[in-house]
Amino acid sequence: MDDTLPQAIETTDELEELLSRPTPGVIDALASLRGDLVILGAGGKMGPSLAKMAKRALVASGSRHGVIAVSRFSDPAQRAALEAAGVSTSSVDLLDVGAGARLPTAGAVVFMAATKFGTQGAESHTWAVNAHLPGMVAQHYRGVPIVAFSSGNVYPFVPVAQGGATEATPPRPVGSYAWSVLARERIFEHFSREHGTPVVLIRLNYAVGLRYGVPVDVAVKVRDGVPIDLAMGYANIIWQGDANAMALRSFEVAASPPRPLNVTGPETVSIREMAMRFGDRLGREAVFSGAEEETALLNDASAAFHCFGPPLVSLDRLIGWVAHWVGNGRPLSDRPTHYETRDGVF
Repeated sequence: MDDTLPQAIETTDELEELLSRPTPGVIDALASLRGDLVILGAGGKMGPSLAKMAKRALVASGSRHGVIAVSRFSDPAQRAALEAAGVSTSSVDLLDVGAGARLPTAGAVVFMAATKFGTQGAESHTWAVNAHLPGMVAQHYRGVPIVAFSSGNVYPFVPVAQGGATEATPPRPVGSYAWSVLARERIFEHFSREHGTPVVLIRLNYAVGLRYGVPVDVAVKVRDGVPIDLAMGYANIIWQGDANAMALRSFEVAASPPRPLNVTGPETVSIREMAMRFGDRLGREAVFSGAEEETALLNDASAAFHCFGPPLVSLDRLIGWVAHWVGNGRPLSDRPTHYETRDGVF
């Protein structure tokens, strides 16, 4: 199906359409919902496109149910764009006392509320968002299927030569942020066992949406002549639209106790080689510092591919899209991934 996709993405509207385009599998998965889909923390980098994809899938399936996006919505334009796409919105600060009473009724829930960057010096807030909120949500939506976004940061660094961590790899987080993510998982697990709530824990590394992502970080540095640190010399990446689709299809495999599921692309991507490819496309010479360590934060997503098939957007296509987007000065989010971090401090 990769050859049905455009060679380049020119505008933000084209990007949004592709990010939110539902696959037949998503349409089939959401057709069986028994109520509205509620997305908590829908105002982040992935939330808006996931909400739009879900709405398009429900319309395509003929479902009478809708999508309700819940966030603080500090950006009015983001909220307006969701409503224009047919997504209902609800402005709720989930940390407020009594926030649970303001949450909408749901037939299924996607939990995306999270804090990662700015952890250092604000550890208490990070833990409140990443560990306290899941308990409130899990109790409020007891028995309702939940797809909860987690992170591959719960895993230890693994030898590059051996491939990525699998769902059977014991967690061994590095740093306060990663420990708080594991706490999120443990809280959802506790209440899943307590109430029999079907849950999937999406361990994601790393989504790419052209305005942000690991290859965007690398391409911008190549374009600007900034040295690229090679200590974290390898990464996994996946087109954000494919990650959205796998997350929404994950309701099909939700279980109690929760099922962890790695979501990423199939390749172990060399940062050095990717930078050199961007250099060729952008007419710049990639500049490097340091050397590759023997370990990296890597996920093996074979289990997700077994359930849902491989990503539709290939690595080659994704690199081409990023090179064109960055090389032509298209809008960026200015939210670097900090994929190169090895000490767990974000």
